[in-house]
Amino acid sequence: MADQRTSRNRRRLTATTTDLAVPRQRALLVALATGGHSAAEAERSLAELARLVDTAGSDAVGQDTQVRHRPDPATFLGKGKAAEMAALGHQLDVDVVVVDGELTPVQQRNLQQIFGCDVVDRVAVILDIFAQHATSREGMAQVELALHRYRLPRLRGRGITMSQQAGGLGGARRGPGETKLEVDRRKVQERISILEDQIDALRVDRATRRKARRRSGLPTAALVGYTNAGKSSLLNRLTGADVLVEDRLFSTLDATVRRLPLPSGRLLLLSDTVGFVRRLPHELVEAFRSTLEEAVETDLLVHIVDAAAPDPDGQIEAVHTTLAQVGGAGHQEILVINKVDAAPAPIVARLLALHPEAVAVSAATGEGIDGLLAALDEHLSRGTLDLDLLIPHGRGDLVAALHRVAEVVSQDHEEDGVHLAVRLPVAEASPFLAYTV
Repeated sequence: MADQRTSRNRRRLTATTTDLAVPRQRALLVALATGGHSAAEAERSLAELARLVDTAGSDAVGQDTQVRHRPDPATFLGKGKAAEMAALGHQLDVDVVVVDGELTPVQQRNLQQIFGCDVVDRVAVILDIFAQHATSREGMAQVELALHRYRLPRLRGRGITMSQQAGGLGGARRGPGETKLEVDRRKVQERISILEDQIDALRVDRATRRKARRRSGLPTAALVGYTNAGKSSLLNRLTGADVLVEDRLFSTLDATVRRLPLPSGRLLLLSDTVGFVRRLPHELVEAFRSTLEEAVETDLLVHIVDAAAPDPDGQIEAVHTTLAQVGGAGHQEILVINKVDAAPAPIVARLLALHPEAVAVSAATGEGIDGLLAALDEHLSRGTLDLDLLIPHGRGDLVAALHRVAEVVSQDHEEDGVHLAVRLPVAEASPFLAYTV
């Protein structure tokens, strides 16, 4: 063990003295294949966990899988298997063990005693990545809220250690015998309340911006999909945006909205969204609820799937599962099969056969982009009417109503009234049909 500590210290010292970069930890990945999940599924999940760990800043140097009917309530893996994996961890000189699942506080504490090093679960890794990549005020508040909700039940205190007494009257004084753990929990709960208030205020701002976009009469669409499916690359290809593109999971978290001209001449407001992942932590779903809800309140979801991924069908299912959590089940959607330049042709053919209305594209090369633009145009035209209207000058209320519910293509003031070319939903058309030219 002394030799291991020496080598670990030497590794950290070398990383610090040569380039002053933060040293990358050595991680052992651990998975549990329970009833209903095959070993192959566990291996695919472990491969994804390795990418998550790499994105978080650590190197996966080993992995192991345990097969059980259900997780052990005390150690998740079972004490014998945990001891076996601990020996492997010592042999590999790991700094952290990452469990491909969600650990209870008791399981995490027991595993740390067995492994003799830090033990974190899949949820903690994803939260850490979100914390690294959030840049906007709203994104940082959402991530901090998720982190506090995750950490609150995992706080540990010294038990018998008493906090110092505080002065003041009423609620300003802590009661005698209040432990440090109780103080820490109260502080976290207070911070959670503050963040919830901040996010509620930001949600109002977001709703105001959404109303402004609706008043513009422009149709809206949101890019959704599994993380690293190519949403940002496709947004850049379609609109000329300059959104960060990296071959890493969750490289962009903050939404971007751009205008997209369609072949018919109409404009579409297209927004990027946070990427999804299997078993996206419920803390993040709740914290990012307002962001995700905005996506499902658009006219159309543009669902990007990575055809070159090992399990594109599983990615589609994961996205639909998360959307259902925020009320997006059954939303109008166009499936875009991306990365056809890198995916095997039989895989692309199978996905197109399963999803006949899907569009195959390559955001990297531009292949299929014209077909996607035409499909967007066709989807958005469903349930809408193009009308040529002449509204009398005395009916300004109708003109104002058109600006609220329709896309006003052109408007001219003529001698006998206001001439408008509009595109509006069929359900909103009846009050205006009498003024059709």
